[in-house]
Amino acid sequence: MQLPVMPPVAPMLAKAVPSIPAGASYEPKWDGFRTIAFRDGDEVELGSRNERPMTRYFPEVVAAIRAELPERCVVDGEIVIATADGLDFEALQQRIHPATSRVTLLAERTPASLVVFDLLALGDEDWTGRPFAERRAALVDALAGAGTNVHLTPATDDPDEAQRWFTEFEGAGLDGVVAKPHDLAYQRDKRVMFKIKHTRTADCVLAGFRWHKTSTEARPLVGSLLLGLHADGGRLQHVGVVGAFTAARRAALVEELAPLVVASGEAHPWSEWAASEAHQGQRLPGAVSRWNATKDLSFVPLRPERVLEVKYEHLEGDRFRHLAHFLRWREDRTPASCTYEQLEQPAGFDLGEIVPGLVRG
Repeated sequence: MQLPVMPPVAPMLAKAVPSIPAGASYEPKWDGFRTIAFRDGDEVELGSRNERPMTRYFPEVVAAIRAELPERCVVDGEIVIATADGLDFEALQQRIHPATSRVTLLAERTPASLVVFDLLALGDEDWTGRPFAERRAALVDALAGAGTNVHLTPATDDPDEAQRWFTEFEGAGLDGVVAKPHDLAYQRDKRVMFKIKHTRTADCVLAGFRWHKTSTEARPLVGSLLLGLHADGGRLQHVGVVGAFTAARRAALVEELAPLVVASGEAHPWSEWAASEAHQGQRLPGAVSRWNATKDLSFVPLRPERVLEVKYEHLEGDRFRHLAHFLRWREDRTPASCTYEQLEQPAGFDLGEIVPGLVRG
């Protein structure tokens, strides 16, 4: 592979702002796997946000790139799985699997698509130094023959239209809007774009914690707190984690949570998750990380007696899609009152109205 921009590439990033800024180009914020796609003839490589190769996991996307992208190019986009009910991030996560046979099977059962939103190289030219307005115009031309399994993201210069997208598209699984200044060059690994994301609050049950990666016997540190919500029938469902604490707060939490640690043999709502068979096809606190098999995701169970209020972006299935943020302890709330009924559900929206042809079948 010989391209003007060669892998690996750390993608350009966005910083969060509270409202849609004026004077920019606006796009829906897709919720999938951020991907830099490189094509040089039949050679195709897919690189993740963390510059890890993802080519082997998405053979149908590789085939689509060969069929629909220009002969030699580098584009920035998002791999998504689109369904009639919206984007399916849970199914997308299942695509990261070590077995080739499983990868092949899932490529047929839950095929993914590539939504493209920036151009880094075309032919022998490096486009990263050009203004975004020029890159966008060239990208529209370059993807004129695409639209089957490779799609161009919508864009607008109208902030009112962007606000409508922000409100309506959440119902299809999108998580906000991205704003790009028209004169913005492509800056690798720099937070120079702007993102406007949905935020909400929820009262959750504290049911466990994980040790921080730097924790030692001499200086124990809490890494993240495990959150639960009561589902139908009263079952406590693991809904996510919070983990953005200072080192001093991590140390203080060890002592603060010690009285709640479940003793050996004591019942806990998640005790069965110690069994390996409980993890099949689920995202549970003790499961192995899909991205890093050496990462320890074991947890210390706590008696589910305390309630904390957290800020979250949106729900994916029965879990918070991204890391939640701690706001405060809620001593005035009982654990039994922490149910899914408190969570706001956006009105559904058809992905096909955002990008025609994105939903397969």
